[in-house]
Amino acid sequence: MNGTRTTGSPYAPHTDDDTAAMLEAVDADSVDDLFDIPPAVWFDDEFGIDARTEREARQLVRQTLERNDDLVELLGRGHYGYYVPSLVDHLADRSEFLTSYTQYQPEVSQGFLQALFEYQSLLVELTGLEVANCSMYDAATALGEAATLADRVRDTSGHRVLVPDLLLEGRRSTLENYVAGTDLEVETYPTDDSTVDVEALTDTIDEEVVLCYVENPTVRGTIEERLAEIGDLAHEHDALYVLGSDPVALSLLQRPADVGADVVVGDASVLGLPTSYGMGLGLFATRESYLRQVPGRLVGVSEDATDRRAFTLTLQTREQHIRRERATSNICTNQAWVALRTAMHAASLGPSGLIDLAKRDVTRAQDLAARVDDLVGVTAPVDDRHHIREFVVQVDQPAQAVADDLEEHGFAVHVVGEHELQVCVAGASDEQIDAFVEAFTEVVR
Repeated sequence: MNGTRTTGSPYAPHTDDDTAAMLEAVDADSVDDLFDIPPAVWFDDEFGIDARTEREARQLVRQTLERNDDLVELLGRGHYGYYVPSLVDHLADRSEFLTSYTQYQPEVSQGFLQALFEYQSLLVELTGLEVANCSMYDAATALGEAATLADRVRDTSGHRVLVPDLLLEGRRSTLENYVAGTDLEVETYPTDDSTVDVEALTDTIDEEVVLCYVENPTVRGTIEERLAEIGDLAHEHDALYVLGSDPVALSLLQRPADVGADVVVGDASVLGLPTSYGMGLGLFATRESYLRQVPGRLVGVSEDATDRRAFTLTLQTREQHIRRERATSNICTNQAWVALRTAMHAASLGPSGLIDLAKRDVTRAQDLAARVDDLVGVTAPVDDRHHIREFVVQVDQPAQAVADDLEEHGFAVHVVGEHELQVCVAGASDEQIDAFVEAFTEVVR
Protein backbone atom coordinates (compact mmCIF):
# COMPACT_ATOMS: atom_id res chain seq x y z
CA MET A 1 0.00 0.00 0.00
CA ASN A 2 1.45 3.35 -1.05
CA GLY A 3 1.26 6.52 0.99
CA THR A 4 0.65 7.11 4.69
CA ARG A 5 -2.47 6.37 6.68
CA THR A 6 -4.14 9.58 7.84
CA THR A 7 -6.00 7.87 10.67
CA GLY A 8 -3.23 5.85 12.22
CA SER A 9 -5.58 2.87 12.25
CA PRO A 10 -4.80 -0.43 10.51
CA TYR A 11 -8.55 -0.85 9.96
CA ALA A 12 -8.89 2.35 7.87
CA PRO A 13 -6.20 1.93 5.19
CA HIS A 14 -6.84 5.13 3.23
CA THR A 15 -3.71 6.94 2.09
CA ASP A 16 -3.48 10.71 1.73
CA ASP A 17 -4.00 10.30 -2.01
CA ASP A 18 -7.08 8.11 -1.44
CA THR A 19 -8.58 10.65 0.91
CA ALA A 20 -7.87 13.56 -1.43
CA ALA A 21 -9.46 11.73 -4.37
CA MET A 22 -12.62 10.94 -2.39
CA LEU A 23 -12.94 14.49 -1.08
CA GLU A 24 -12.58 15.82 -4.60
CA ALA A 25 -15.29 13.44 -5.83
CA VAL A 26 -17.80 14.83 -3.29
CA ASP A 27 -16.57 18.42 -3.61
CA ALA A 28 -15.41 18.72 0.00
CA ASP A 29 -12.24 20.46 1.26
CA SER A 30 -11.65 18.25 4.30
CA VAL A 31 -12.99 15.22 6.14
CA ASP A 32 -14.46 17.55 8.77
CA ASP A 33 -16.71 19.05 6.08
CA LEU A 34 -18.48 15.68 5.84
CA PHE A 35 -19.87 16.02 9.36
CA ASP A 36 -22.30 18.63 10.66
CA ILE A 37 -21.40 18.58 14.35
CA PRO A 38 -22.08 21.69 16.46
CA PRO A 39 -18.81 23.16 17.80
CA ALA A 40 -20.19 23.02 21.35
CA VAL A 41 -19.97 19.21 21.34
CA TRP A 42 -16.64 18.86 19.53
CA PHE A 43 -14.07 16.69 21.28
CA ASP A 44 -11.33 18.90 22.70
CA ASP A 45 -8.76 16.10 23.06
CA GLU A 46 -9.24 15.95 26.85
CA PHE A 47 -11.35 13.25 28.50
CA GLY A 48 -10.63 14.51 32.00
CA ILE A 49 -10.09 10.95 33.21
CA ASP A 50 -6.95 10.24 35.19
CA ALA A 51 -4.88 7.28 34.06
CA ARG A 52 -5.14 4.31 36.44
CA THR A 53 -3.69 0.87 36.68
CA GLU A 54 -6.01 -2.10 36.27
CA ARG A 55 -6.03 -2.64 40.02
CA GLU A 56 -6.88 1.00 40.71
CA ALA A 57 -9.63 0.98 38.09
CA ARG A 58 -11.24 -2.13 39.60
CA GLN A 59 -11.09 -0.55 43.06
CA LEU A 60 -12.75 2.62 41.76
CA VAL A 61 -15.56 0.65 40.10
CA ARG A 62 -16.07 -1.42 43.26
CA GLN A 63 -16.27 1.71 45.41
CA THR A 64 -18.75 3.28 43.01
CA LEU A 65 -20.99 0.21 42.98
CA GLU A 66 -20.91 0.00 46.77
CA ARG A 67 -22.72 3.36 46.85
CA ASN A 68 -25.84 1.64 45.49
CA ASP A 69 -28.57 0.80 47.99
CA ASP A 70 -28.67 -2.91 48.77
CA LEU A 71 -32.44 -3.45 48.64
CA VAL A 72 -34.64 -6.48 48.07
CA GLU A 73 -36.56 -5.48 44.95
CA LEU A 74 -40.25 -6.39 44.91
CA LEU A 75 -40.92 -4.02 42.04
CA GLY A 76 -42.14 -5.79 38.89
CA ARG A 77 -44.27 -3.71 36.50
CA GLY A 78 -42.45 -5.04 33.44
CA HIS A 79 -39.09 -5.88 35.08
CA TYR A 80 -38.71 -9.31 36.66
CA GLY A 81 -35.62 -10.69 38.34
CA TYR A 82 -35.99 -14.43 37.90
CA TYR A 83 -33.01 -16.57 38.82
CA VAL A 84 -30.92 -17.22 35.72
CA PRO A 85 -29.11 -20.60 35.80
CA SER A 86 -25.32 -20.28 35.81
CA LEU A 87 -25.05 -22.40 32.68
CA VAL A 88 -26.61 -19.53 30.72
CA ASP A 89 -23.68 -17.27 31.60
CA HIS A 90 -21.11 -19.98 30.96
CA LEU A 91 -22.50 -20.89 27.55
CA ALA A 92 -23.51 -17.43 26.34
CA ASP A 93 -20.10 -16.01 27.27
CA ARG A 94 -18.30 -18.29 24.83
CA SER A 95 -16.28 -16.21 22.39
CA GLU A 96 -18.11 -17.47 19.29
CA PHE A 97 -21.31 -15.97 20.70
CA LEU A 98 -19.89 -12.77 22.17
CA THR A 99 -17.96 -11.81 19.04
CA SER A 100 -20.80 -12.54 16.63
CA TYR A 101 -22.88 -9.72 15.23
CA THR A 102 -25.80 -10.50 12.94
CA GLN A 103 -25.42 -13.97 11.46
CA TYR A 104 -25.20 -12.94 7.81
CA GLN A 105 -22.72 -15.73 6.99
CA PRO A 106 -24.47 -19.02 7.75
CA GLU A 107 -21.40 -21.09 6.97
CA VAL A 108 -19.73 -19.79 10.14
CA SER A 109 -22.85 -19.25 12.28
CA GLN A 110 -24.70 -22.57 12.30
CA GLY A 111 -24.70 -22.99 16.06
CA PHE A 112 -25.91 -19.46 16.75
CA LEU A 113 -28.53 -19.66 14.00
CA GLN A 114 -29.85 -22.95 15.36
CA ALA A 115 -30.20 -21.42 18.83
CA LEU A 116 -32.15 -18.50 17.36
CA PHE A 117 -34.33 -20.94 15.44
CA GLU A 118 -35.08 -22.69 18.74
CA TYR A 119 -35.94 -19.30 20.26
CA GLN A 120 -38.42 -18.67 17.44
CA SER A 121 -39.82 -22.19 17.85
CA LEU A 122 -40.35 -21.56 21.56
CA LEU A 123 -42.43 -18.46 20.83
CA VAL A 124 -44.42 -20.23 18.13
CA GLU A 125 -45.28 -23.01 20.56
CA LEU A 126 -46.22 -20.62 23.37
CA THR A 127 -48.31 -18.27 21.24
CA GLY A 128 -49.84 -20.71 18.76
CA LEU A 129 -49.01 -18.29 15.94
CA GLU A 130 -47.04 -19.47 12.93
CA VAL A 131 -44.26 -16.88 12.72
CA ALA A 132 -41.91 -15.37 15.30
CA ASN A 133 -38.89 -13.20 14.56
CA CYS A 134 -35.49 -13.11 16.25
CA SER A 135 -35.89 -10.54 17.66
CA MET A 136 -36.65 -6.95 18.72
CA TYR A 137 -35.33 -4.33 21.11
CA ASP A 138 -38.00 -4.52 23.79
CA ALA A 139 -41.75 -4.76 24.41
CA ALA A 140 -42.36 -1.09 23.62
CA THR A 141 -40.75 -1.18 20.16
CA ALA A 142 -42.51 -4.47 19.42
CA LEU A 143 -45.83 -2.73 20.11
CA GLY A 144 -44.81 0.15 17.86
CA GLU A 145 -43.97 -2.28 15.07
CA ALA A 146 -47.34 -3.98 15.51
CA ALA A 147 -49.08 -0.62 15.06
CA THR A 148 -47.29 0.19 11.82
CA LEU A 149 -47.91 -3.36 10.59
CA ALA A 150 -51.62 -2.90 11.28
CA ASP A 151 -51.58 0.34 9.33
CA ARG A 152 -50.10 -1.47 6.32
CA VAL A 153 -52.30 -4.56 6.28
CA ARG A 154 -55.73 -3.22 7.21
CA ASP A 155 -57.96 -3.17 4.14
CA THR A 156 -60.07 -0.11 4.99
CA SER A 157 -59.03 3.35 6.06
CA GLY A 158 -58.66 4.14 9.74
CA HIS A 159 -56.36 5.89 12.14
CA ARG A 160 -57.21 4.88 15.72
CA VAL A 161 -54.92 2.68 17.85
CA LEU A 162 -56.62 1.62 21.09
CA VAL A 163 -54.57 0.82 24.19
CA PRO A 164 -55.62 0.29 27.83
CA ASP A 165 -55.52 3.22 30.23
CA LEU A 166 -53.13 1.15 32.38
CA LEU A 167 -50.42 1.04 29.70
CA LEU A 168 -46.98 1.91 31.05
CA GLU A 169 -46.01 5.46 30.14
CA GLY A 170 -42.74 4.34 28.56
CA ARG A 171 -44.53 1.95 26.21
CA ARG A 172 -47.15 4.56 25.38
CA SER A 173 -44.43 7.12 24.62
CA THR A 174 -42.53 4.72 22.36
CA LEU A 175 -45.74 3.79 20.54
CA GLU A 176 -46.50 7.45 19.92
CA ASN A 177 -42.99 7.99 18.58
CA TYR A 178 -43.50 5.09 16.17
CA VAL A 179 -46.76 6.43 14.76
CA ALA A 180 -45.62 10.07 14.63
CA GLY A 181 -44.86 9.79 10.91
CA THR A 182 -48.21 8.22 10.08
CA ASP A 183 -51.87 9.18 10.34
CA LEU A 184 -52.31 6.91 13.34
CA GLU A 185 -53.48 8.32 16.67
CA VAL A 186 -53.11 6.54 20.01
CA GLU A 187 -56.21 6.53 22.21
CA THR A 188 -57.08 4.78 25.46
CA TYR A 189 -60.03 2.67 26.51
CA PRO A 190 -61.07 2.21 30.17
CA THR A 191 -60.39 -0.74 32.45
CA ASP A 192 -62.39 -2.10 35.36
CA ASP A 193 -60.62 -3.85 38.27
CA SER A 194 -57.46 -3.55 36.15
CA THR A 195 -58.82 -5.59 33.24
CA VAL A 196 -60.58 -4.53 30.06
CA ASP A 197 -63.99 -2.93 30.56
CA VAL A 198 -65.48 -4.83 27.63
CA GLU A 199 -68.74 -2.89 27.64
CA ALA A 200 -66.88 0.42 27.53
CA LEU A 201 -64.59 -0.93 24.79
CA THR A 202 -67.68 -1.92 22.80
CA ASP A 203 -68.83 1.70 22.92
CA THR A 204 -65.34 2.96 21.99
CA ILE A 205 -64.34 0.73 19.10
CA ASP A 206 -65.51 1.49 15.56
CA GLU A 207 -64.50 1.01 11.93
CA GLU A 208 -61.75 3.62 12.29
CA VAL A 209 -59.79 1.42 14.71
CA VAL A 210 -56.80 -0.31 13.09
CA LEU A 211 -55.45 -1.98 16.22
CA CYS A 212 -56.78 -3.01 19.62
CA TYR A 213 -54.08 -3.79 22.18
CA VAL A 214 -54.62 -5.85 25.33
CA GLU A 215 -52.09 -7.03 27.92
CA ASN A 216 -52.31 -10.37 29.70
CA PRO A 217 -51.16 -10.20 32.43
CA THR A 218 -51.65 -6.49 32.90
CA VAL A 219 -49.09 -4.17 34.41
CA ARG A 220 -50.86 -4.65 37.76
CA GLY A 221 -50.52 -8.44 37.54
CA THR A 222 -54.20 -9.12 36.78
CA ILE A 223 -55.36 -11.80 34.35
CA GLU A 224 -57.77 -10.97 31.54
CA GLU A 225 -60.77 -13.32 31.58
CA ARG A 226 -62.59 -12.26 28.39
CA LEU A 227 -59.83 -12.39 25.80
CA ALA A 228 -61.80 -14.30 23.16
CA GLU A 229 -64.70 -11.87 23.48
CA ILE A 230 -62.33 -8.92 23.03
CA GLY A 231 -60.81 -10.61 19.98
CA ASP A 232 -64.23 -11.11 18.40
CA LEU A 233 -65.01 -7.46 19.04
CA ALA A 234 -61.77 -6.33 17.35
CA HIS A 235 -62.31 -8.56 14.33
CA GLU A 236 -65.92 -7.44 13.93
CA HIS A 237 -64.50 -3.99 13.22
CA ASP A 238 -61.65 -5.29 11.04
CA ALA A 239 -59.05 -4.25 13.61
CA LEU A 240 -55.84 -6.12 14.32
CA TYR A 241 -55.99 -7.84 17.71
CA VAL A 242 -52.61 -7.49 19.46
CA LEU A 243 -51.88 -9.20 22.75
CA GLY A 244 -49.02 -8.31 25.10
CA SER A 245 -47.50 -11.03 27.28
CA ASP A 246 -44.23 -12.84 28.06
CA PRO A 247 -42.88 -16.42 27.88
CA VAL A 248 -43.35 -17.23 31.57
CA ALA A 249 -46.99 -16.11 31.66
CA LEU A 250 -47.69 -17.68 28.26
CA SER A 251 -46.62 -21.09 29.55
CA LEU A 252 -49.67 -21.10 31.84
CA LEU A 253 -52.27 -18.78 30.29
CA GLN A 254 -54.47 -19.30 27.23
CA ARG A 255 -52.55 -19.39 23.96
CA PRO A 256 -53.03 -16.09 22.14
CA ALA A 257 -53.92 -17.88 18.89
CA ASP A 258 -56.78 -19.65 20.68
CA VAL A 259 -58.39 -16.33 21.64
CA GLY A 260 -58.00 -14.79 18.18
CA ALA A 261 -54.79 -12.78 18.56
CA ASP A 262 -53.24 -11.62 15.28
CA VAL A 263 -49.96 -10.44 16.81
CA VAL A 264 -48.27 -11.11 20.14
CA VAL A 265 -45.70 -8.70 21.53
CA GLY A 266 -43.95 -8.41 24.85
CA ASP A 267 -40.65 -8.80 26.66
CA ALA A 268 -38.94 -12.18 26.35
CA SER A 269 -36.08 -11.18 28.65
CA VAL A 270 -38.03 -12.46 31.65
CA LEU A 271 -35.90 -15.49 30.76
CA GLY A 272 -32.15 -15.24 30.36
CA LEU A 273 -31.57 -11.81 31.90
CA PRO A 274 -31.63 -10.53 35.46
CA THR A 275 -33.58 -7.38 36.25
CA SER A 276 -31.99 -4.73 34.05
CA TYR A 277 -34.37 -1.73 33.99
CA GLY A 278 -33.66 -0.74 30.41
CA MET A 279 -32.13 -3.68 28.58
CA GLY A 280 -34.80 -5.96 27.16
CA LEU A 281 -35.72 -8.39 24.42
CA GLY A 282 -38.82 -7.72 22.39
CA LEU A 283 -40.84 -10.71 21.24
CA PHE A 284 -42.93 -10.49 18.10
CA ALA A 285 -45.09 -13.31 16.76
CA THR A 286 -47.85 -13.18 14.18
CA ARG A 287 -49.91 -15.10 11.65
CA GLU A 288 -48.31 -16.54 8.53
CA SER A 289 -50.49 -14.31 6.36
CA TYR A 290 -48.43 -11.35 7.62
CA LEU A 291 -45.09 -13.07 7.00
CA ARG A 292 -43.76 -10.41 4.63
CA GLN A 293 -44.79 -7.62 6.96
CA VAL A 294 -42.80 -8.91 9.94
CA PRO A 295 -40.07 -6.49 11.09
CA GLY A 296 -36.56 -7.68 11.80
CA ARG A 297 -35.20 -11.06 10.79
CA LEU A 298 -36.30 -14.68 10.58
CA VAL A 299 -34.11 -17.75 10.87
CA GLY A 300 -35.18 -20.68 8.71
CA VAL A 301 -34.11 -24.24 7.97
CA SER A 302 -32.89 -25.28 4.54
CA GLU A 303 -30.44 -27.80 3.05
CA ASP A 304 -26.91 -27.29 1.83
CA ALA A 305 -25.36 -28.68 -1.36
CA THR A 306 -24.87 -32.08 0.31
CA ASP A 307 -28.49 -32.29 1.54
CA ARG A 308 -27.55 -31.61 5.15
CA ARG A 309 -29.89 -29.53 7.31
CA ALA A 310 -28.68 -25.93 7.45
CA PHE A 311 -29.88 -22.77 9.19
CA THR A 312 -29.86 -19.35 7.59
CA LEU A 313 -31.36 -15.90 7.80
CA THR A 314 -34.31 -16.63 5.56
CA LEU A 315 -36.26 -13.41 5.36
CA GLN A 316 -35.45 -9.79 6.06
CA THR A 317 -38.47 -7.99 4.69
CA ARG A 318 -37.46 -4.58 5.95
CA GLU A 319 -35.11 -4.29 2.95
CA GLN A 320 -33.46 -1.15 4.26
CA HIS A 321 -30.08 -2.63 3.29
CA ILE A 322 -30.76 -1.93 -0.35
CA ARG A 323 -34.18 -0.28 -0.86
CA ARG A 324 -35.03 1.97 2.03
CA GLU A 325 -38.12 3.32 0.33
CA ARG A 326 -39.61 -0.19 0.48
CA ALA A 327 -38.57 -0.93 4.08
CA THR A 328 -41.32 -2.11 6.42
CA SER A 329 -39.35 -1.15 9.53
CA ASN A 330 -36.43 0.88 10.79
CA ILE A 331 -35.34 -1.92 13.11
CA CYS A 332 -31.66 -2.25 12.27
CA THR A 333 -29.90 -4.67 14.59
CA ASN A 334 -31.51 -7.45 16.58
CA GLN A 335 -31.06 -8.73 20.10
CA ALA A 336 -29.43 -11.96 18.97
CA TRP A 337 -27.23 -12.54 22.01
CA VAL A 338 -30.10 -11.78 24.40
CA ALA A 339 -32.41 -14.10 22.43
CA LEU A 340 -29.69 -16.73 22.71
CA ARG A 341 -29.76 -16.37 26.50
CA THR A 342 -33.55 -16.61 26.55
CA ALA A 343 -33.43 -19.80 24.49
CA MET A 344 -30.80 -21.27 26.82
CA HIS A 345 -32.80 -20.43 29.95
CA ALA A 346 -36.00 -21.86 28.47
CA ALA A 347 -34.21 -25.04 27.36
CA SER A 348 -32.70 -25.51 30.81
CA LEU A 349 -36.15 -25.26 32.40
CA GLY A 350 -37.92 -27.42 29.85
CA PRO A 351 -41.71 -27.31 29.33
CA SER A 352 -42.57 -28.63 32.80
CA GLY A 353 -40.05 -26.34 34.49
CA LEU A 354 -41.44 -23.29 32.74
CA ILE A 355 -44.98 -24.19 33.78
CA ASP A 356 -43.84 -24.80 37.36
CA LEU A 357 -42.22 -21.35 37.42
CA ALA A 358 -45.44 -19.70 36.28
CA LYS A 359 -47.57 -21.68 38.74
CA ARG A 360 -45.23 -20.66 41.54
CA ASP A 361 -45.76 -17.02 40.54
CA VAL A 362 -49.51 -17.50 40.93
CA THR A 363 -49.47 -19.30 44.26
CA ARG A 364 -46.79 -17.15 45.87
CA ALA A 365 -48.53 -13.93 44.87
CA GLN A 366 -51.80 -15.31 46.19
CA ASP A 367 -50.19 -16.37 49.47
CA LEU A 368 -48.40 -13.05 50.01
CA ALA A 369 -51.57 -11.07 49.27
CA ALA A 370 -53.46 -13.12 51.86
CA ARG A 371 -50.74 -12.55 54.47
CA VAL A 372 -50.63 -8.76 54.08
CA ASP A 373 -54.43 -8.58 53.80
CA ASP A 374 -54.57 -9.87 57.39
CA LEU A 375 -52.80 -6.72 58.58
CA VAL A 376 -54.86 -3.87 60.04
CA GLY A 377 -55.24 -1.00 57.58
CA VAL A 378 -54.19 -3.10 54.57
CA THR A 379 -56.26 -4.57 51.74
CA ALA A 380 -54.76 -6.98 49.21
CA PRO A 381 -55.21 -7.50 46.41
CA VAL A 382 -57.08 -4.32 45.44
CA ASP A 383 -58.29 -5.79 42.16
CA ASP A 384 -60.85 -8.60 42.38
CA ARG A 385 -59.10 -10.68 39.76
CA HIS A 386 -56.70 -13.59 39.45
CA HIS A 387 -53.05 -12.49 39.59
CA ILE A 388 -49.64 -13.69 38.52
CA ARG A 389 -46.34 -12.43 39.99
CA GLU A 390 -47.65 -9.13 41.36
CA PHE A 391 -50.63 -7.34 42.85
CA VAL A 392 -51.66 -3.95 44.21
CA VAL A 393 -52.05 -3.31 47.95
CA GLN A 394 -54.20 -0.58 49.48
CA VAL A 395 -52.92 1.01 52.71
CA ASP A 396 -54.71 3.45 55.01
CA GLN A 397 -51.50 5.44 55.48
CA PRO A 398 -50.01 7.52 52.64
CA ALA A 399 -48.43 5.03 50.26
CA GLN A 400 -45.22 7.02 49.78
CA ALA A 401 -44.61 7.12 53.52
CA VAL A 402 -45.10 3.34 53.76
CA ALA A 403 -42.73 2.78 50.83
CA ASP A 404 -40.11 5.03 52.42
CA ASP A 405 -40.35 3.11 55.69
CA LEU A 406 -40.07 -0.20 53.82
CA GLU A 407 -36.96 1.11 52.12
CA GLU A 408 -35.44 1.79 55.54
CA HIS A 409 -36.05 -1.89 56.26
CA GLY A 410 -34.34 -2.91 53.01
CA PHE A 411 -37.28 -3.40 50.62
CA ALA A 412 -38.25 -1.57 47.43
CA VAL A 413 -41.86 -1.48 46.21
CA HIS A 414 -43.71 0.66 43.69
CA VAL A 415 -46.01 3.51 44.72
CA VAL A 416 -48.88 3.45 42.20
CA GLY A 417 -51.44 5.66 43.93
CA GLU A 418 -51.97 7.90 46.92
CA HIS A 419 -52.81 4.86 49.01
CA GLU A 420 -51.66 2.06 46.71
CA LEU A 421 -48.45 0.04 46.54
CA GLN A 422 -47.53 -2.69 44.10
CA VAL A 423 -45.63 -5.78 45.22
CA CYS A 424 -43.98 -8.42 42.99
CA VAL A 425 -42.75 -11.86 44.09
CA ALA A 426 -40.82 -12.81 40.93
CA GLY A 427 -37.22 -13.60 41.80
CA ALA A 428 -37.62 -13.11 45.55
CA SER A 429 -36.74 -16.02 47.83
CA ASP A 430 -39.16 -17.39 50.42
CA GLU A 431 -36.90 -16.02 53.17
CA GLN A 432 -37.05 -12.54 51.62
CA ILE A 433 -40.84 -12.73 51.37
CA ASP A 434 -41.07 -13.70 55.06
CA ALA A 435 -38.80 -10.80 56.01
CA PHE A 436 -40.91 -8.43 53.90
CA VAL A 437 -44.09 -9.47 55.74
CA GLU A 438 -42.35 -8.81 59.06
CA ALA A 439 -41.21 -5.37 57.88
CA PHE A 440 -44.64 -4.54 56.43
CA THR A 441 -46.29 -5.55 59.70
CA GLU A 442 -44.03 -3.17 61.61
CA VAL A 443 -44.41 -0.30 59.14
CA VAL A 444 -48.23 -0.24 59.06
CA ARG A 445 -48.63 -0.87 62.79
